[in-house]
Amino acid sequence: MTEKFYYDNKIVRNFAIATIVWGIIGMTVGLLIAMQLFKPALNMGSQYTTFGRIRPLHTNAVIFAFVGNAIFMGVYYSLQRLLKARMFSDVLSKIHFWGWQLIIVSAVITLPLGFTSSHEYAELEWPIDIAITVIWVVFGINMFGTIIKRREKHMYVAIWFYIATFVTVAVLHIVNSFQLPISAFKSYYLYAGVQDALVQWWYGHNAVAFFLTTPYLGMMYYFLPKMAQRPIYSYKLSILHFWSLIFIYIWAGPHHLLYTSLPGWAQSLGVAFSIMLIAPSWGGMINGLLTLRGAWDKVREDATLKFMVVGLTAYGMATFEGPMLALKQINAIAHYTDWIVAHVHVGALGWNGFLTFGILYWLIPRIYRTSLYSKKLASFHFWIGTLGIIFYAVPLYFAGFTQGLMWKEFTEEGMLRYPNFLETVLQIVPMYVLRAIGGALYLIGVIVMTYNLFKTVGTGKLLANEPAEAMPLPEKYVAQGSDKKLHRVLERKPMVFLVLSLIVILIGGVIEMMPTFTIKSNIPTISSVKPYTPLELQGRDVYIKEGCVSCHSQMIRPFRSETERYGEYSKAGEFVYDHPHLWGSKRTGPDLQREGGKYGNVWHFNHLLDPQTMSPGSIMPPYEWLITQTLDTTTTRSKINAMRTLGVPYAEGYEHKANRDLDIQAKEIAEDLQKNNIKVKSDKEIIALIAYLQRLGTDIKAK
Repeated sequence: MTEKFYYDNKIVRNFAIATIVWGIIGMTVGLLIAMQLFKPALNMGSQYTTFGRIRPLHTNAVIFAFVGNAIFMGVYYSLQRLLKARMFSDVLSKIHFWGWQLIIVSAVITLPLGFTSSHEYAELEWPIDIAITVIWVVFGINMFGTIIKRREKHMYVAIWFYIATFVTVAVLHIVNSFQLPISAFKSYYLYAGVQDALVQWWYGHNAVAFFLTTPYLGMMYYFLPKMAQRPIYSYKLSILHFWSLIFIYIWAGPHHLLYTSLPGWAQSLGVAFSIMLIAPSWGGMINGLLTLRGAWDKVREDATLKFMVVGLTAYGMATFEGPMLALKQINAIAHYTDWIVAHVHVGALGWNGFLTFGILYWLIPRIYRTSLYSKKLASFHFWIGTLGIIFYAVPLYFAGFTQGLMWKEFTEEGMLRYPNFLETVLQIVPMYVLRAIGGALYLIGVIVMTYNLFKTVGTGKLLANEPAEAMPLPEKYVAQGSDKKLHRVLERKPMVFLVLSLIVILIGGVIEMMPTFTIKSNIPTISSVKPYTPLELQGRDVYIKEGCVSCHSQMIRPFRSETERYGEYSKAGEFVYDHPHLWGSKRTGPDLQREGGKYGNVWHFNHLLDPQTMSPGSIMPPYEWLITQTLDTTTTRSKINAMRTLGVPYAEGYEHKANRDLDIQAKEIAEDLQKNNIKVKSDKEIIALIAYLQRLGTDIKAK
């Protein structure tokens, strides 16, 4: 007997609104930091608006707020219809929605305040990490509860990707969040140096894979056939695409660490699996594009399909370029440059952005039972958005290639042609201007879309509870014909599907990480490397708070161009006490691994006070507040204790006299500054930061 029920459209609407609001906020912050790179005055002279502090705000806002809400919007809409069931619990849906928004608000507050773990794309501190875990579990219960009470026997391919997303993001988030809290908003990662870098980029790469890719592939498999009114091109290709993608993706993280101190075998695995990744990635793109066979005439007229086609194309471009960047020869030039930023944004703006816009244009009129307010405005959005991507990416590709080559260029006499790093920055500043123009065009398109959808909503009325009906599942199902095949059987068993997905994604991570964590020879220790002094440890936390890692690497690769510029290449044993590692992923400024002793204390003081006085043309913002803000030494004891717990060999009881040593070292630096007519109290944050900078790389520095 047919059962009547209602789809919950209100939760879909709520996530759609959140997607748009956070999208505008995140992209506006992105535009601001893009302009800060050619107009440092836009740092506004405030510690809460410097590039280092709000760059993570931009990445978190667009990834977890804009894309995150878009994922939940698409999943909540498609899951109910694919399973012919209302979401498992309206209460859990509300907890999920408001909990997720609360997490985002907490990120908006804490990141500009300098509360950061420094792990890229996972900067939020431990209390917020716990909140993310709780809300993710709520989402999982709601999703699997809906799957369990479904009226459709087989799970469609979109749901496979949703399941893989849920289980993998859970694993990634938990493993990457193993931290030892020392206060309400400060913690140290359990891992150090090489191990910490491997975990972070295993997480970082797979956050791209399983937060920015797999849920969107699931939505592509649902919404594209709906928009084109065509079935998906190939069911068999879907199976191949899904299992090969989730198996291979998880291995590729080490390609972010080529030529670093990561063991060579791990780097090679990352390269090999990155190349292999082209096949499943393109399999998915081809499956999507061929779904439009016989419907290409609709693409000319339908703005939603235009967004989907360009989004899929951007996915294909990004997933081809990624493996190419994993080739060591290309990586040697591209890494640490804006080439990587361009690559990331082709995926983010094209794939995530355009698919989101296409889905919003398709979905909002349907749940409001009306038509889109203006197809012309949607078309305008499509073209200005496409133009924005081109203006954004092309100059950055050019900037990255230019700077990468300038770093490596030698004169006929065998000297670096551009020994001053700043020369290579000033050369690409015009490209930063063009990139900001591209970002502005893209943002204008989003604002136009917001107006268009707002007017659309005004002409209709939300169908909060959409009536539907379907036959219940039979108590006993007898498979017939192709339903007896192995994968069709699997599609009827969600928990088995979940466990299998978990096993598949764990294989790569376990094989890559366990040897690095358990075999000592992978990270040879260096006897001259000692723990940081209490003042250096505090200074390191100031460095983390100010987000210096956003612009400065601490990893000298074994190239002559880098050893000539910075000094001896970095060794794995140098980082064994670094909780967390601060290798960085971008050089907007020079590498700092051998910064210690390179300049005097007075140079660092003046440089932090006003970078342009020491480096004319520098785009680094001033850090005046470090001179007036008092260093919080009440945390020294707990920091020493925490580090000892993590394996750093501070003597028992040292925590009781650590602040005494801190004061002695701080006064030495203050007295040295005073000799150069700089009066600053020894208890200020700038003293600790100078101490840390002067320590960098000195443990093995050649005398």
